[in-house]
Parts: sequence; C-alpha cells; structure tokens
Amino acid sequence: MSRVSARYAKALIDLSNERGELEKVYGDIQTFMEVAKNRDFANMLQSPIIKSDKKASIFKAVFGDKVSATTTAFFDIIMRKGREASLVNIANTFVEQYKALKNITTIKLTTATAASDNMVAAIKGKLESSGAIQGTVDLETAVDADIIGGFILEFGDKLYDASVASQLNELKKEFSKNDYIKNI
Repeated sequence: MSRVSARYAKALIDLSNERGELEKVYGDIQTFMEVAKNRDFANMLQSPIIKSDKKASIFKAVFGDKVSATTTAFFDIIMRKGREASLVNIANTFVEQYKALKNITTIKLTTATAASDNMVAAIKGKLESSGAIQGTVDLETAVDADIIGGFILEFGDKLYDASVASQLNELKKEFSKNDYIKNI
C-alpha cells in the first residue's frame, strides 16, 4: 500500500462518512473493483497513451448513474490529478480501511468443491461465536480440487489446514521416517 493510496482512501472514507454515504460508497467501490477485473478496463487505467479526459468519459459511460455523486466526484478528482493508474490500489486500500473501521475480518475458506450456503453460514457463525474473531466475519470462498477434501481457513497470519491432502502429506512424512517400511 502506497502513501498516495492510503491518503486518497482515507479522504474518501472521511468524506463519505461525514455525508452519511459510507455504505453506498463502499458498494460503489465494490462495483468499480468488479469492473476493474476486466483486462481491457485495467489496461485503459494503466495506459499513459489514453488521456485523462478520455478516461473520464469512459468512466461516465461505464458507471453513469450506477454510482453516487460522491463516488463520481472522487473519480473525477483522481482523473484530474492523473492518478488513475493508482485507482485499483486506492480501491483496495479503501476496502481495507472500511473493514478496519467496521471491525470486519476477512477469512478465506478453500474447499475441494463449492461450499454450500449452509456450510458457509455455519462456519461463519462458528467463527463469530468462538471468540477467535473480534467483530464480524467476511467469508470469501475458493475452490481447489488439489486439496482432495476437507477445508483450509486463512485469516490474518493464521492458517488452519484440515484438508485431506495435508493429512496425506503428514502420513507420507511419518512413513518416510519409519526404517522398517523403507526396507520392504
């Protein structure tokens, strides 16, 4: 996170909070981040060849009335300052600061197959009630068939690996230490 990203994100949080639009602006930033996943849009933001006024007109066409006046004004300021290449970093920093302000912990759940809504709700409830997490939980799910079964939870600097692949690797290590099995 750069200083520029942190400052712009903080300014947007302060302004939207002051105007009572924090939730709306957070939604707008989420929308922007979804659009920014598009490779052509991301390349446009990074391109020094495309002028800022052209980028601003692209923003108006893409976002139009879909975002609040506060968010639109913020995007305009970023364009005028020539900081559009930093916009994705600013958005990510905004989300981090928003979650810190709202006491939301992001946890990544990786499973071998897509997790059902009931499973996600149960894990989220268990984490919130356990006291291991302060505040609320934002559970992001991912699918990785290589873990074979079970699940992996990641949050902060902690990792809880209850995957079948991990357990098989542990068994493999144990068997490799056993002299009797090596000679067979």
